[in-house]
Amino acid sequence: MLSQIRPAVVLLALFTLLTGLIYPLAITGVAQVLMPAQANGSLLRVGDNVVGSALIGQNFASDKYFHGRPSATQTQDPAHPDDPSKTIDAPYNAANSVGSNLGPTSQKLIDRVKAGVDALHAAGWTGPVPADAVTTSASGLDPHISPENALAQVASVAKARGLPEDQVRALVQEQIQGRMLGLIGEPRVNVLRLNMALDALTAS
Repeated sequence: MLSQIRPAVVLLALFTLLTGLIYPLAITGVAQVLMPAQANGSLLRVGDNVVGSALIGQNFASDKYFHGRPSATQTQDPAHPDDPSKTIDAPYNAANSVGSNLGPTSQKLIDRVKAGVDALHAAGWTGPVPADAVTTSASGLDPHISPENALAQVASVAKARGLPEDQVRALVQEQIQGRMLGLIGEPRVNVLRLNMALDALTAS
């Protein structure tokens, strides 16, 4: 009996040490040496101040900024602190990454998208509204928008900033990221990076 238990305990201790301590420390050390920015959260700074992460979207409400995708994240309803099933909308809640889980035949989704399109047209948007301007991502924290979405916002942002549209449009074009290796993914614009560049432009 003891001859069977002893090897099992030794193996348990060995693999706990190997996979629970040595391996994570080794990977962390390699990441800190080879890609420290990514290993520490891809944080973006203005001077010495951290303003966000390139990987997590933020809720930009001002007309002076480009807006990201709508967010369906939620948080615990403070009126029901003991019932985790009771939630309220909390856009861009980084502690609760989640999508809406509404299917394409959902009337709630259809109504929400229609209301979003109507609101954008009322705010001065012309022409077709890009899909990612009125639909949420699976994470609810998508930091990117399509180039079409960004370019559709140029006129309103330029007006709010008192800048020529051509100058703001050129800034968007500079911020477009292409497909990875020319094949993977879609062209995209990081909203936080774009807004940081916009602030730097107006500050200069």
